[in-house]
Amino acid sequence: MLVLNCSTKLQILEHKLLSNFPESLKVYGAVLNINRGNPFRKEVVVDSWPEFKAVITRRQRTAESDDLDHFTNAYAVFYKDQQAYQVLLENPETVNWEQVFQIQGLQDGLYDVSQAVASSKLVDVKQSCFQMVIHPDPDTLPEVKLPLVPPPKLASLDVSHASLLNSTWSRGGSEQCRKYLASLISCFPSTCVLDEGGCPIAWGLTDQFATMIHGYTLPEHRRKGYNRLIATVLAKKLHSQGFPAQGNVLEDNVPSVTLLKSMNAQFLPCQFVRLIHTPFGFVNTSRL
Repeated sequence: MLVLNCSTKLQILEHKLLSNFPESLKVYGAVLNINRGNPFRKEVVVDSWPEFKAVITRRQRTAESDDLDHFTNAYAVFYKDQQAYQVLLENPETVNWEQVFQIQGLQDGLYDVSQAVASSKLVDVKQSCFQMVIHPDPDTLPEVKLPLVPPPKLASLDVSHASLLNSTWSRGGSEQCRKYLASLISCFPSTCVLDEGGCPIAWGLTDQFATMIHGYTLPEHRRKGYNRLIATVLAKKLHSQGFPAQGNVLEDNVPSVTLLKSMNAQFLPCQFVRLIHTPFGFVNTSRL
C-alpha cells in the first residue's frame, strides 16, 4: 500500500485515470479536487506505483472524523484487478473498519468484494445502485431563459442553507448530513435560485467526487423550469473549471430521467454503486 503525496505523481494519476473511463470516473473526480487545492482533505492510496492495479481515494487520516458520518467517511474506488483491490481493502491501514463508511464506484465487483471482507470484520453492507450520467459538452447546452417576472435570481449556496438542504434531501435528516452539506457548500461549486427574501427555492451542488447532487426545487415552486436552469448553469460552471459534468439518478425517477435525456446527457453503461458499511455495534445507532 502506498499513499501518493507527490503532486507530480497525482497529476500523472489524473491522466492515467482518463484512459480508464467511465469506470474510473468517481476516483477521477476526487483526484481532480485533490489536484485543485484539496479543499475536502482527501488523499490517494494505490497498491503500487507507477503501474497500479487498484486505487482508492479517502479522507486524510489526520482530518477530523466522526465514526457515524458515512457521508464524510467516503472512499472512491477503481481497480484493474479485483484481487488486488480486495487485498488493499483488507489492509487496516487503508480503510478504517471501526467506523461507518461508504464506498463509491462504477464496477460490478465492488459489492462482492465488500461482502467478502466485511463478513470477517462483523460489518454490515448495504448497496444502492443508480444510473450514471454525464454531459459530454456542457458548452453546447442552450441558455435557459424562463418567462418569469421577476426573473430568477441566481446565486451560489451559503453554508446557512445547509439545514434546508438537509431537511429536503432523501438521504438527509441527521446532524452528520447537515455538517457534510455545509462542508460541500463551502468547498465546491453550487447554484441556487433565491426568492425575494433571499432564501433558496431551487438548487444543485457538487460533492467530494465532483458529482452534481441534490438537485431539488421546493414543491410550491415546481413546474417553472428551475431544475433545467440549475442543471445547465451548474454543468457549465463545472466544465469551465475543468471538471466533468456528471451526476446520478434512480431509474424510476422519471421526471429527472426525462429532463436529463432532453438535455442530451449521456447515460453510461456502468451503474453507480454506493455501499454503506456499518460495524455491527453501530447498526442500531447509525442513520443510513
